[in-house]
Amino acid sequence: MVFRLHELRELIKLIDESSIDEFVVSDKGAKVVIKKSSGQTLATTATTPAVTAPVEKAAPVAAPVATPAVVAPVEEPTKAEPTEDLSQYHKIVSPIVGTFYAKSSPDADPFVKEGDQVNKDSVVCIVEAMKLFNEIEAEVSGTIVKVLVENGQLVEYNQPLFLVKTN
Repeated sequence: MVFRLHELRELIKLIDESSIDEFVVSDKGAKVVIKKSSGQTLATTATTPAVTAPVEKAAPVAAPVATPAVVAPVEEPTKAEPTEDLSQYHKIVSPIVGTFYAKSSPDADPFVKEGDQVNKDSVVCIVEAMKLFNEIEAEVSGTIVKVLVENGQLVEYNQPLFLVKTN
């Protein structure tokens, strides 16, 4: 099994942005191990015993498959815990695992932002999975109270994306 450098980078990025703590794949004596540990992501590739290398931020990945890959540490965004009761709001959730996009193109305005009115059939975002762009609709009429994810962020199945105060 041979991974190209860009494939390893993409795999590491997906693991960093997901809730997966450890990923291992091996084939014909080659082995790739990616682990999350105390705020850092460690990635190794080996044909014999694995070597683990802690990673430096923005370090170039220029290693062949048989040497440790270098990965930027994973920094979890710090968000203040809301003090208000959010259970009163309807949650618009992701129906699939994929990448969240708040706008149709990089130079376009977001589909919705906090304070916008939506109808049941209003498109609120796009979730891209395997090169398919899936429009997500509000499913309820109301006002967007909170956008819970960042543009370009990897989202999990059933992860809340928006909070809506229903009419």
